[in-house]
Amino acid sequence: MTATPDTPTPPPSRARFRIADQAWLLLMLPPLFWAGNAVLGRAVAGEVPPVGLAFWRWAVGTAVLLPFAWRPLLADRGVLLAHWRILLLLTVVGISLFNTLMYLGLESTTAVNAVMLQTAMPVLIVLMSFAFFRDRVTAAQALGILVSIAGALVLIAHGDLAMLLGLGFNAGDLFVLLAVISYAAYTALLRRRPKVHPLSFIATIFGLGALTLLPFYLLETASGRPMPLTAQALLSVGYVSLFASILSYLCYNRVVLLLGANTAGLSIHLVPVFGSLLAIAFLGESLHWYHAVGIALIAGGIVLATRRRAGA
Repeated sequence: MTATPDTPTPPPSRARFRIADQAWLLLMLPPLFWAGNAVLGRAVAGEVPPVGLAFWRWAVGTAVLLPFAWRPLLADRGVLLAHWRILLLLTVVGISLFNTLMYLGLESTTAVNAVMLQTAMPVLIVLMSFAFFRDRVTAAQALGILVSIAGALVLIAHGDLAMLLGLGFNAGDLFVLLAVISYAAYTALLRRRPKVHPLSFIATIFGLGALTLLPFYLLETASGRPMPLTAQALLSVGYVSLFASILSYLCYNRVVLLLGANTAGLSIHLVPVFGSLLAIAFLGESLHWYHAVGIALIAGGIVLATRRRAGA
């Protein structure tokens, strides 16, 4: 199935100059920002409460978007109201549940386990696309998924099968797994989003996400875990609001429209790639052979699926 872009296709002579049509570039940015989000979520665990971080992520994201989105929102208000059910469903699975469950999981699980579980998302997206819409996965997409999974596992296990087999799982892993399932459902269901301006769409689901999380945020605060007004907390909210939210969702939603949910889901396998590179750059870790092998396999898997998709 070839998705229909939400903006008119430009003339061929100009298409290559439009950032919004550069699927490869847009495919790279969300996993880069999400890798930073996972690292940050683990770093602030214990200081910044998980529901508070999720709530302020969407509240601040909405506030930043509104000056740019209010005109499209006014123009699209009739369509948005007519499609409130699917908007609410996309909000719950892709905004409220996914990020809150991920932050909850990162309080008690390791970064390695969290990354390992996220590599299952492309497979879950394919399964949900089949379950919801009876989509058929092509041979190239299946091969691309398998190659990408192999690369992610090589990277996560540092090339050591014994390490992979020895991983243990705890309650935090269950939260991460539920988060992965939730976002897979969001990706598969994105094709049902109303045909409105991209800013109208994400401003709406961000705002609804903050509203749905507000009661849980108030409960968390009343239970003795208020959001601290520290520099670390404020910087964390700033990063997850701007990069892991606004830019990531704009890019990811566009890639789903350009390449389809199954191919877009393969970008999740780039999270451990960028996670390793960030660790090398900021934590002083060394580059090893398994980094090169893992990155090459993941990139090869995405190339396989994307090329087949483009020719479908």
